[in-house]
Amino acid sequence: MTDWAVIGHDGQRHRAFALSGPRVTHQSSGADEAAALAGFGATQRLYRIGEGRPDTLPCPLLPGHGPGLAGLAQDLPADVIDGWVRLILLGFAARHPNWDGVVCVLCDTLSHWVHLSADEAVSCQSFQTPTLASALGATMPPDSAAISDSLSRPERLAAHLRSAQVTGTPGALSGHLLGAELAAARPYWLGQSVALIAPDGGALGYGDALAAQGVPLARHDPESLLPDALAALAQVLGFSD
Repeated sequence: MTDWAVIGHDGQRHRAFALSGPRVTHQSSGADEAAALAGFGATQRLYRIGEGRPDTLPCPLLPGHGPGLAGLAQDLPADVIDGWVRLILLGFAARHPNWDGVVCVLCDTLSHWVHLSADEAVSCQSFQTPTLASALGATMPPDSAAISDSLSRPERLAAHLRSAQVTGTPGALSGHLLGAELAAARPYWLGQSVALIAPDGGALGYGDALAAQGVPLARHDPESLLPDALAALAQVLGFSD
């Protein structure tokens, strides 16, 4: 028997972790909860990522004592961040306590810019750039001239995308989309320390584009932050040694 187990959907599949106190003893994944939990045996408590109504920003990243880790929501501009991304943010905050700056979390379909201060999520802005890039057939690496062009003239994004489509330059497509996002997200990175959390540290060229703007940047793999996140949850829930 394990002390407890955590299960959630990471955007691609269900993932489950069996824990003894703060330590992961077993993990698996599957197409649904039953498949992910197969072979876990009896657990005293199952804690779900994404359970409950989202907490409204600003709010602490650490949850209360409810049945699961809810997502995050913001009224203006309207936005929602799912529970799995909050779990990743929690892992980052646990590794860098009292960090003050911006975290950019890249997912398959969305990018999330979140201002953290004193282990709280203060505000956020999310973009559908990865979804648009996939739909338009954009490719990597993004064209640096296109990034610069749309960063300085984001109002011409639709025209830039058409031009890139006509000329058959998919790298320009991703460059223009990224440049427009950086223009809109400027309050989140200008003069800020930024942590980029992405599977390869720079999906869609975010890392290189931010570095080109002189942004102090640290890169993190989300998988490396999960043990910190789960240990932080164990402490809040009273499962720590």
